[in-house]
Amino acid sequence: MNASVASAPKVSPAVRGGALDALRFLAALLIVLYHFGSEGPWKLWRVHPVFARGFLATDFFLLLSGYVLGRAYGPQVLAGRVTALRFLLRRVMRVWPAHLIVLGVFAAAVALFNLTGTDAHSPTRFVWSDLPLQALLIHAWHVFEGGDGWNLPSWSLSALIVCYAAFPFLWRGVASVRWAFLLPAIGIAGVLAFAALSWKLFDRPLYDLPFNDGLFRAAPLFALGACLARAVELGWPSIPVARALLWGGVAVLVVLQMFGRFDFPSILCIAAIVLGAGRLPVSKPSKIIEEAAKLSFALFITHTFTGFLWFTAQHAAVRAVPIWLGVQWALWWLAFPAAMGVAWLFHKYVDQPLQDWLAPWLRGKPKVAETTPI
Repeated sequence: MNASVASAPKVSPAVRGGALDALRFLAALLIVLYHFGSEGPWKLWRVHPVFARGFLATDFFLLLSGYVLGRAYGPQVLAGRVTALRFLLRRVMRVWPAHLIVLGVFAAAVALFNLTGTDAHSPTRFVWSDLPLQALLIHAWHVFEGGDGWNLPSWSLSALIVCYAAFPFLWRGVASVRWAFLLPAIGIAGVLAFAALSWKLFDRPLYDLPFNDGLFRAAPLFALGACLARAVELGWPSIPVARALLWGGVAVLVVLQMFGRFDFPSILCIAAIVLGAGRLPVSKPSKIIEEAAKLSFALFITHTFTGFLWFTAQHAAVRAVPIWLGVQWALWWLAFPAAMGVAWLFHKYVDQPLQDWLAPWLRGKPKVAETTPI
């Protein structure tokens, strides 16, 4: 299909409250399930190995970040309405303040536990010398050793900082491709190239790299997302094909996880889901889905801390008194609404007000704070 700029159909701007927002919130829940899965009376992946593959939800976030930024900022970048430095500043200030606040509370809680003699759950995660690297969000750049404890998901934020810096230049390169159907192929080729380099440089699969090499894992997924955004901007694929990609990608991804770990085919399915969901028009935007998607960043950044407090208390209680196994599982399940509640409080009373306060300084005039994915 000829999908050049000249012949591409007009595509309306991305609308919130649709399939991508729903998938974003679902991915956040799967990440929570993945991290909480080791805290039950027995580890969930003993039930089925699929519960050990929550990293696929993080891969979805990384790919979706490239996609959403391409759709939201691509035209501004090409028109010269936002400089590379201004874009980077906006994106860093979207994630870094929230990260610092959560990490600071985390450190205060661990210090308090240490002072009172409380046995913090998984104390080997909380090495004080790792804290500065994580606070600066430089612990996924390969240059530094350590920094992979504390707030575990923050490695992806560290990697995305570099992706944000590269985005304006990446988008100009992506926008130079005039044949839309080539763009997914280019993005997938990039993932394959990084997978081969991972074996060559680190002697490990791309998806098994340690956190301090997270940038190497995140970069090709972010770039693939940008390629998909440009393809959708050019009006590709058609609506029927997009619908088939969405539901076919979901079905194949689920089937793959039932039979084993298939990393690269799973990435292809995730790309198909994002491309299909992104191309389909949002005919009936849902305010509930939109709000859930906005909550996903707060859930992503706070759930590890909530789990730390919750499971430290639960494991201490189990050691102190006999607790029936069913009650232990009930307490484990209650950690999920607790995580949702903490995330909602953080979003409503910390993160959103902070972004509203920063918006005039970052944009030059009052405006609603950014709510795009990480």
